[in-house]
Amino acid sequence: MERKPAVPVHLGIIMDGNGRWAQKRSLPRTAGHLEGLKAVKRVIREASEQGIGFVTFYAFSTENWKRSEQEVSYLMHLFVSKLHGEIGYYNHHGIRILVRGDLSGLPAQVQQAVATTVQETSNNTTITAIIALNYGGRDEICRAVNHFMTIHPGEAITETSLASNLDLPHIPPVDMIVRSANEKRLSNFLLWDSAYAELAFYEKLWPDWDAEDIQRICKDYGKRVRKFGGVQ
Repeated sequence: MERKPAVPVHLGIIMDGNGRWAQKRSLPRTAGHLEGLKAVKRVIREASEQGIGFVTFYAFSTENWKRSEQEVSYLMHLFVSKLHGEIGYYNHHGIRILVRGDLSGLPAQVQQAVATTVQETSNNTTITAIIALNYGGRDEICRAVNHFMTIHPGEAITETSLASNLDLPHIPPVDMIVRSANEKRLSNFLLWDSAYAELAFYEKLWPDWDAEDIQRICKDYGKRVRKFGGVQ
């Protein structure tokens, strides 16, 4: 059995608690989302310091369209204004941005902001931050199957061929998935990758996350023994 790394190569984060953070302060939910973006920047910087190569943030799920029109509209505005608006920050710190999910279902302005941000950060090599946007694990698997069947009609699909048709197949599978706000479920996040991912759930609301939380995650991960169905 190969010696496991001290930190996850790829960390998945389900960001939860923005609304509750705002409610506790008698603020609108939108204030929580804006503060949550600041936490994203803190977490990326510390993940880079810890040697984590890839971090996937669950930013907007295929189910989040059920939220109020006002909240969804505000979130789309944030993706347009903040995603591309932080290009200077990403490039200064060597952060490459990638996006996974059904981008065709997003407003044209969001699609353009995504495409521009991905292009303008493509040469950065310090850390890769992946934004799961209009993303759902079930949807990703369905899209992968349909894509394979379109290209290879009549052929049997295998685990390998399905995996190669998922979003961002060149990115290593997630090693650990964590969630904030003491919620203990995956909520349709990275369902294929989560088959052997380590899981951890933390009480702190997402907007309050900082470097210490990433340090704690790395320590927790270092205590895990990953057997992948084998024996130690």
